[in-house]
Amino acid sequence: MKRYHVTTFGCQMNAHDSERIKGMLESIGLGEAAIPEDADVLVFNTCTIREKPDTRLAAYLGDAGARKRLDPDVVIAVGGCFAEAQRQRIFDLYPFVDVAFGPGSIPHLAEWVGAGGVGVTRGKFGTHEHFAGHLPVHRERRFQAWVQVSMGCNSKCAYCIVPAVRGREQSRRPADIVAEVTNLAADGVSEITLLGQNVNSWGRDLAPDIQTEFGELLRACDAVPGIERIRFTSPHPKDFRPPVISAIAECDSVCEQVHLPLQSGSARILKAMRRTYTPERYLALVDRLRDTIPDLALGTDIIVGFPGESEHDFEQTLDLVEQVRFDSAFTFIYSPRAGTEAAVMPDQVPEEAKHARLERLVEVVQRIAAERNAERIGTVEEVLVEGTSRTDSALVRGRTRRNTMVNFSGTADTGDLVDVLIESATSTTLRGRATSLVAV
Repeated sequence: MKRYHVTTFGCQMNAHDSERIKGMLESIGLGEAAIPEDADVLVFNTCTIREKPDTRLAAYLGDAGARKRLDPDVVIAVGGCFAEAQRQRIFDLYPFVDVAFGPGSIPHLAEWVGAGGVGVTRGKFGTHEHFAGHLPVHRERRFQAWVQVSMGCNSKCAYCIVPAVRGREQSRRPADIVAEVTNLAADGVSEITLLGQNVNSWGRDLAPDIQTEFGELLRACDAVPGIERIRFTSPHPKDFRPPVISAIAECDSVCEQVHLPLQSGSARILKAMRRTYTPERYLALVDRLRDTIPDLALGTDIIVGFPGESEHDFEQTLDLVEQVRFDSAFTFIYSPRAGTEAAVMPDQVPEEAKHARLERLVEVVQRIAAERNAERIGTVEEVLVEGTSRTDSALVRGRTRRNTMVNFSGTADTGDLVDVLIESATSTTLRGRATSLVAV
């Protein structure tokens, strides 16, 4: 049996796409290889929203090219957002690549590889014709699944290349989403994550006779028997409306966790980013969320070093982080992306200043996260078991409804819901001991 290996870069949407890529390859008889060295087909599902994934990809492809020189029969395929951004140029950058495809062209991968794409430069981009729900899927865990509710984005953030590589926003029909969730529940899935570039603008582009909004979709998925947990990512603050907040508070299976990208605490920089909200509006939304949803965990994304960001602008970001007290945060250094408005803006921030600001931001974020997690000590958390602890094989690991990783002592199987008494905490994890299995 020939085997494949998929290397995934970037966001949750890419993780979902990779499960479909694996499913497509297995549908033509390939098995999965644990390491690239054992694979006959190497697939790289790429990200290009920042410079770091591009740099990592270049290193991986350098290794793949060396492998190709030793074994010309190895098939090398590059998919995802970097491939979509580069299109046919990817074959000039990396002549040893056999197949390139964008996020909307995953359904074609099996036919190319199955037809023997070796040595033939094949590329397909920009189709974005169909949602992936009908494609075969290889889920990483039997009890967890991604569910795509939309693709593309209509926002025009000055730094972001996603609309160019993922296309205009398209909402999937609600009946199709609920049907997939129902089938997943029947297959033993207990936790789903609804995916879209901007999930809470879902439904607005549908035909008038089926037009609906994201809060209604949350309620429809909550009504599916067997689904114990529902998460979603990523929302945009400008579209986070009261019906969605009410649905999170009132639906038993929707988790008390919201990832709410901030990007900057400066009104001037937010305007330059074209984020269409102010710090005051963001803080008011945070207040509404926390007032309505008891015990809410709030995460965010923050960019430092956006063009024109002054020390005062950065200090405003730090101040807002202190006000909100996020439970978690993904922090990034701004990197120019060709084709975006921000890439040609004046007053690009020097790299040294960007890195210094990031260090300061990370220090604040980690301190607050540690303090927030310490507040959980002495509480009993419901944990969905994901496997053995990565740091101590004697412990079990899983996530709370608030999406915090927990390592705990006790006996439990993967997929179990377990009550865990929290005994200690760090900025990223909790630790405790199991008290009981939760009846499902």
